[in-house]
Amino acid sequence: MVLFALTSSSSSKLKQHSHRSFSESLLEDTIEDAESIIHQWISPDSSSSCCTFSLFSNKNREEAKRFIRAVSTLHSAMVKLISVNPTSSKLIKAESLLKTSMNHLSKEFYRILKSNRRYLDPESVSVRSRNVSQENDKEAMADLKMIADCMTSSGHGKECFGIYKKIRRSIIVEALEQLGFENLTLSQVQRLEWEVMEKKIRVWLRAARKAVTTLFYGERILSDHVFSSSSAAIRESSFAEITLQSALALFSFPGHVAKSRKTPEKIFLTLDVYQCIAELTPMIDEVFGYDSTSSVKSVIAGALGNLEEAVVSMIDEFESSISKESSKSVISGGGIHQLTRYVMNYIVFLADYSDVLANIVPETSSFGSPEEEEESTSSSSSPLAKRISWLILFLLCKIDAKSRLYDDVALSYLFLINNLHYVVVKVRSSNLKEVLSEGWLVKHEGKVKKYVAKFEEIVWGGMMTSLATLEEEEGAEEFVRGFSDRFEEAYKRQTGWVVPDSKLRDEIKVSVAMMLIPAYTEVYKKYRVGLLEDVGFAPEDIGNYISDLYFGSGGSGCVSSVHSSVSYV
Repeated sequence: MVLFALTSSSSSKLKQHSHRSFSESLLEDTIEDAESIIHQWISPDSSSSCCTFSLFSNKNREEAKRFIRAVSTLHSAMVKLISVNPTSSKLIKAESLLKTSMNHLSKEFYRILKSNRRYLDPESVSVRSRNVSQENDKEAMADLKMIADCMTSSGHGKECFGIYKKIRRSIIVEALEQLGFENLTLSQVQRLEWEVMEKKIRVWLRAARKAVTTLFYGERILSDHVFSSSSAAIRESSFAEITLQSALALFSFPGHVAKSRKTPEKIFLTLDVYQCIAELTPMIDEVFGYDSTSSVKSVIAGALGNLEEAVVSMIDEFESSISKESSKSVISGGGIHQLTRYVMNYIVFLADYSDVLANIVPETSSFGSPEEEEESTSSSSSPLAKRISWLILFLLCKIDAKSRLYDDVALSYLFLINNLHYVVVKVRSSNLKEVLSEGWLVKHEGKVKKYVAKFEEIVWGGMMTSLATLEEEEGAEEFVRGFSDRFEEAYKRQTGWVVPDSKLRDEIKVSVAMMLIPAYTEVYKKYRVGLLEDVGFAPEDIGNYISDLYFGSGGSGCVSSVHSSVSYV
């Protein structure tokens, strides 16, 4: 019985030993098979590659796949062999071979990244991601992914990531430099002359759009593709380490600009920067959606806040500059004041940014609303409309004050006509029309008409009244002489006056002509004044001289003096 028991125990151990030997033998054969394939590309006597050309080339593509499968099989067999016989002599050799294979794949990975920069730069990747990729970049991206998968699954992902991050980070940095971007500190930006800063802002605008839509976006696509089989944490780490510092440097610049000295003329480029960031924000949120890159979005949010404050401050400074304008010189001929041109051109440009400003101008502003402003801007008007209408009202108040500098009341009205009409035309012919509404325009066009009526009454009202008072033929000849003298005086008075807008000038002259000529013609013909000699102006003369008015000094040049072309009927 004892002998039987011993014999049974020995038999069980023998079967167990035979089973382990079979598994071990099978795994060792697998390792040898993988070794034979790997040694076609790696010398068995050296830890380095013995090939003089790349494994990952068009003519070797199938061999490359065999090599990758052999390395993966080698690693898998090693793991299983350790569980079967951790003291197997094959493990030491297999581990050395795996290490050499990983070294070889690292070099191939590096070579593909370096030699395919033309196809793998972020801009090219981002552009082709929206279209059908070309064969070259398809193969390069596939090769990188194949190597990354193999190295990661074999426990050598760290080396792979290190190579990828180093090369790709340098590509991003170089690309930004090629776009002209300079990483300047706040103090450096604040010391820049405006002309220099203006150039750097324009460079930044181009660089930012390119960086977000191509560089960072393309890098995110490539990184996600190459490490698609890795964990989300690895993909996030790869992208963050490659792009984060460059992105933070790029998007710190707008904040530096916002904190620089604020003057009204800087507002438009400041708005360009704000608009650029606002337009790119959806893509920025997508590309930098990882927790590890959230600092980019924080920097951008801070920059937008600083830019908003800067814009509001510059608008306040612009209003202050209107208030401080205190010139006492009058504009020759009642023309358009330079303040009117400057302010309206500025506001017209502001209106081109109405969509952006709608998000910046606060609901409650520090400026007051005079009664006139409240009447001209409805309660439902946007904060931007109220702000701009206030600025225009502020201008018109200054123009009204300057009109009082003229000694001639009629000329002061002409000055008001020209300047208010200029404002109205600027509003109607620009985006200000959409900001301020048709109601604002109708009201101010009505004011222009009232000023014109008052001007005509002051200059020509007396003559019109005299035409209505003539009742007897006996006084007709004397009346015509007196009327002609008064007309000549009025003409000479206005020869230096100007209405720069041709349409308004014609409207005023037509209105004056329709006021005087029909009534004067009736008197002229009714009392047969035209049959007398050297009495005064004929009706057609009145029309000729009116047509010569409001061109400024010297008239239109068509008529040199009142009597030079007088003809009598």
